[in-house]
Amino acid sequence: MRIALLITLLAAGLSACQTMTPEERRAADERQCLSYGFRRGTDGFATCLQRIELDRRAESRAQSAELMQSMAWDLNGPYVYGRHWHHHH
Repeated sequence: MRIALLITLLAAGLSACQTMTPEERRAADERQCLSYGFRRGTDGFATCLQRIELDRRAESRAQSAELMQSMAWDLNGPYVYGRHWHHHH
């Protein structure tokens, strides 16, 4: 049951990522950097865009790792026997 829920959440998350085209994402990133006060064509603007992309990638990796950890936890335990925690291997 939990696996089905996780798969559904993963699919929903992936579909949400696909609702914005790369061009739309780039435009949104540029608007964000402009709102911070950076001007197009400057090193600061390029750095701002790069940091937004790096943050997006890091967030994606973190979400993926969290999902994998959750799935592993659901599949492998912990199982409770008496008062002790045991992992099924």
